[in-house]
Amino acid sequence: MEYRRCGNSGIKLPAISLGLWHNFGHVDVSDNFQKILHLAFDSGITHFDLANNYGPPPGSAEENFGRILKEDFRGYRDEMIISSKAGYTMWDGPYGDWGSKKYLVASLDQSLKRMGLDYVDIFYHHRPDPETPLEETMAALDLIVRQGKALYAGISNYPAEEAARAISILKELGTPCLIHQPKYSMFERWVEGGLLDVLEKEGVGCIPFSPLAQGLLTNKYLHGIPEDSRAAKSSGHLQTDQVTPERINQIKSLNDIAVQRDQSLAQMALAWLLKDNRVTTVLIGASKPAQLADSLKALDNIQFSTEELSRIEEILK
Repeated sequence: MEYRRCGNSGIKLPAISLGLWHNFGHVDVSDNFQKILHLAFDSGITHFDLANNYGPPPGSAEENFGRILKEDFRGYRDEMIISSKAGYTMWDGPYGDWGSKKYLVASLDQSLKRMGLDYVDIFYHHRPDPETPLEETMAALDLIVRQGKALYAGISNYPAEEAARAISILKELGTPCLIHQPKYSMFERWVEGGLLDVLEKEGVGCIPFSPLAQGLLTNKYLHGIPEDSRAAKSSGHLQTDQVTPERINQIKSLNDIAVQRDQSLAQMALAWLLKDNRVTTVLIGASKPAQLADSLKALDNIQFSTEELSRIEEILK
């Protein structure tokens, strides 16, 4: 495992981090996600990314992670970076969503209970709140760090201008922003329109989520939409209408380059993000241990020739 410094901080993160957004809830098979966590840690993945609402049901990923932490990883807490977030709907009423100090502090208290932890390493505000003053939300992160309930503060899904403001407010409060978690992949590149420059200038790390575009950047869609895929179910974040004939042609062309690089399309998609030194770590999910093992092989080759990069750009146009 390669470890990269997170912005200007003292923290190094593994080039690949494990996210528990899917596959770790009470609806999932305990034996399976237990094996995924074991393989991750044994492979040098020290960073585990959660949020209050991960499951389903919401909260269950944190409960399951906490249980396995207690049963299987006793004594290893100080070798791990554990993160959580709040910002999406978690409970009914006006105080279980968005970015108020009331919500963030209460939510983290609940997350710590579910995981059986005294503190998380990183606590994020999960998404910008158009109605709460940014000063209040950032003051909540500052308070949480000063209380010792989190060691570092992060933000997620913030566009460039708002991220710059949030980073500036945190700096003034004396709790620098450690990291930003945006959606970023070969198919979703809004962060290149200013956000990556902001993070580089301010010395803030970057951890892209959905690096495989909800599975589009894998060999799963090379021949259309398989019956067992997320797109076929249209129940998650990937809808059938996103898998157009044009998109499938792009996937096939990208796969041709991956094959020439002796990589799977998924491995190349992860390597493509990691080629940028502004990207600290890439956040992957896994539905089974074999999938995680496959993703880890991306680290065998994260170098791209100029010709490869220009061919990829031509395809992505």
